[in-house]
Amino acid sequence: METMQQITKSTLVHVYVWIAFCILPFFFIFRSQLWTEISIGISLVMLYFLFYQMAKRARPGLVYMWISFEMILNIVMTLMFGYVYLSLFTAYYIGNIKHTVGFYVMYGLHIGFTVLAIVLGFFIDIDLFLYQLPFVVLSVIGVVLLPFTLYNRNRRENLQGELTTAKNKISELIVIEERQRISRDLHDTLGQKLSMIGLKSDLAARLVEKDPARAIEEIKEIRQTASIALKEVRELVADMRAVKLQDEVVRIRQMLSAAEIELMLDANFEENKATLFVESVLSMCLKEAVNNIVKHSGATMCHITYHETNDEIILRVQDNGHGYTEEATLKGGSGLKGMRERLEFINGTVQLSQQNGTIVHIRVPIAITRQKRK
Repeated sequence: METMQQITKSTLVHVYVWIAFCILPFFFIFRSQLWTEISIGISLVMLYFLFYQMAKRARPGLVYMWISFEMILNIVMTLMFGYVYLSLFTAYYIGNIKHTVGFYVMYGLHIGFTVLAIVLGFFIDIDLFLYQLPFVVLSVIGVVLLPFTLYNRNRRENLQGELTTAKNKISELIVIEERQRISRDLHDTLGQKLSMIGLKSDLAARLVEKDPARAIEEIKEIRQTASIALKEVRELVADMRAVKLQDEVVRIRQMLSAAEIELMLDANFEENKATLFVESVLSMCLKEAVNNIVKHSGATMCHITYHETNDEIILRVQDNGHGYTEEATLKGGSGLKGMRERLEFINGTVQLSQQNGTIVHIRVPIAITRQKRK
């Protein structure tokens, strides 16, 4: 309530000031004894406010023309009647020009013409200008400061509005990115587990008559895998814990075993120096690469190598399957696309090549992973 009262009071003062400046020119005009000059003075004032209104409604390109007309009338009113104060109206409007170059051009011209008119006015009627000298000085100060103050205020408000818009867009992008992340994580997490459940179900169905005891073990593992999948989904909703490569390899070994694919592992994940975040990204990429082998390759062997050089971390996943088609690579299924998107966050890359099967090369700059893990 107090704020509203302050705003109302400020607005009323603002209106009173402008009314005073609108009435004042007639005081100067009626000092003349000649009706011709009085008529010209009234006409000039009316014409000025007409130009002022036209400037407010004009298209951007015509605004400068109407402001120029206002400046001319300012000069005429100053020289004929000693009335300098219309220049404050023009200064106020110039301060609301948004175009930077246009503002500075009109700002400079207005100051120059106003000062020139006042100097000439002293030669025409020195007594009149000396009589109101303090107010003339204040007017010149207003002509100098008012446009610049308004221009900076408007610019600050515009920047604030742009900043608010940018924050809203960033918030929307964060929501979209988070949805994509959850989508990728669900695909990587549930995709692997559901594939394993499917494979083990097929295996159990084949073994139920030949080897009932082993079929029961496979069914138990199916139940265990389903429980792990449920746990991981809950962790994902709770913003997921970091996934270590060492833990991921255990699940990959189970999955490949269920698909009857031999695993060859050439890595020592216990001594790697990657941060937990980088290791989590690599774990997801490794999981996706193995998912693709199980689902699409028709391979009987999977060879995983991991090593670090002075410059980078290299993770290599190779199979002896039937390879891939260029068309499938260009389309980039959700798995390959997800790997690329994840690796972009750590400046990593993924490349595919063929050599008696498919080879997935994943590289991450060592600079990203220099920090010791806690």
